[in-house]
Amino acid sequence: MTTPARPLHHVTAIAGEARRNLAFHTGTLGLRMVKKTVNFDDPGAYHFYFGDEAGAPGSILTFFPWEHAAAGRLGVGETQETVFRIPEASLGFWTQRLLEKGVTHGTPETRFGETVLPFRDPDGLRLALVATPGAGDEPAWTGGGIPAEHAIRGMQGVSLLLEETAPTAAILTGVFGFVRGATEGTTTRFTAPGGGLGNVIDLREAGGFLPARPGRGSVHHIAFRATDDADQARMAALLAANHGLQPTEQRDRNYFRSVYFREPGGVLFEIATDAPGFAVDEPAESLGQALKLPEAYEAHRARIEAALPALD
Repeated sequence: MTTPARPLHHVTAIAGEARRNLAFHTGTLGLRMVKKTVNFDDPGAYHFYFGDEAGAPGSILTFFPWEHAAAGRLGVGETQETVFRIPEASLGFWTQRLLEKGVTHGTPETRFGETVLPFRDPDGLRLALVATPGAGDEPAWTGGGIPAEHAIRGMQGVSLLLEETAPTAAILTGVFGFVRGATEGTTTRFTAPGGGLGNVIDLREAGGFLPARPGRGSVHHIAFRATDDADQARMAALLAANHGLQPTEQRDRNYFRSVYFREPGGVLFEIATDAPGFAVDEPAESLGQALKLPEAYEAHRARIEAALPALD
């Protein structure tokens, strides 16, 4: 029986100053602010969600901006890089834009036959843009003054830096329906059949590297899509039965329902339902404009708003 493909839902990272994080991802990169809320476990800090116009799963990069977070250190057991898709003809535009904006970036390089432009956000988070055939025909959110023909079209995927890749690969193929592809050097590509957003995971084996130290500029976790609660429960059961892993109880994140587990390589994985989506508590046309709080925090709104950092 073929395992259904379940690509990425979102990637969540740690940032420093909230105002700087917001300005870079909506201004320099032109992503839409899809949701402005608080960290449900730490309501004194924001939780920002950036994505495409609809806030589609696979377009979403989220941040916990902790103003005084210490810098992280890249190492094994961590997401190394998050890669966004751009139209093939837009590579020159983005190379020039990153240069003009003073963004730390590398030179275009070829990976698995694709041209990739790596760069970092102001907190040092490793990001990249990949020139993607057909992306120019997809809908675009035109934020930050970026013309529609050059806009980012959601995520391609992520790369993980691991001590050994085989146990993680078994989960990608056996639970999330990814298919093993080519290997370049120490990196092997896995793809979710059917294409679309978030359908690439690259596993890089780096035995002997120092372990990751989470902090500003590092990824906190990555999330895979579940169509509904039953689909999520199916994947959780596979993790327990075939991999000896026990995900957490389900947690309601208002815009999706989640379970979490740490995969054998040390990376925190989440399984998030597609429903109910980001328009559940505000109109789609005004996503991300107002501070949205979970019901349990509404009674404390004034105190929470007073404690949050200023954004303008």
